[in-house]
Amino acid sequence: MKKLKTILKRKSGRLHGKVTVRHQGGAPKRFLRNVDFKRDKIDVWGAVQAIEYDPNRNADIALVLYEDGERRYILAPFGLKVGAKVIASDAAPIEPGNSLPLKAIPVGIQVHNIEITKGKGGQIVKGAGSAATIFGKEELWVLVKLPSGEIRRFGAECFATVGQVGNINSRNKRLGKAGRVRHMGIRPSVRGVAMNPHAHPHGGGEGRSSVGMKYPKTFYGRRAVGKTRSKKKYSDRLIVQKRGGKGILG
Repeated sequence: MKKLKTILKRKSGRLHGKVTVRHQGGAPKRFLRNVDFKRDKIDVWGAVQAIEYDPNRNADIALVLYEDGERRYILAPFGLKVGAKVIASDAAPIEPGNSLPLKAIPVGIQVHNIEITKGKGGQIVKGAGSAATIFGKEELWVLVKLPSGEIRRFGAECFATVGQVGNINSRNKRLGKAGRVRHMGIRPSVRGVAMNPHAHPHGGGEGRSSVGMKYPKTFYGRRAVGKTRSKKKYSDRLIVQKRGGKGILG
């Protein structure tokens, strides 16, 4: 749909001509599809007209024609077919593509495109093949088990879409050649240990040298391994169990 596309402005990792993000550039012109992550068209049925490829994400998108004549793109969940009906509603059927508040989704159901802040739109679990599971319910919160294994609290009023994100075999694709990566806008990356001392914290040394410091660092000198998560992360109070099953938190 031409009305749902805009030219994606590319900066190739540069700000005022200076490289601020390495290894970016060289991708062809693309169109940005305006995907509806908010699903704020409440209580209006829509019919899936097409399942389309989106060059800006690994998941497919579905073109939905609503009863009032408006068309929107949504993430295409696994099993959604052309001609299927979808709706966003507090009382929507538990079927792939329908969007509901977390409090209205039964325990054990797979969901994706989950809101963290009510009304902001889906922010997590949007990649191809990913799905979270409704784990339990509290008075004001819903416990959701994320693809990483983390169990986290979400507001009961936050919306989520039923089903697993489609294009499940995306992770099994082989790129085949370096040119495929260049077309994705990714430039070659060089190992830090192969650089000169002034170019990277890992650089220098005689012959084949190791990192040679207490811990590996990024190009900018920050820690590259170990615990790099902020100790004052806003979401710590919402995490019930960390990923990897590392104990239940308060």
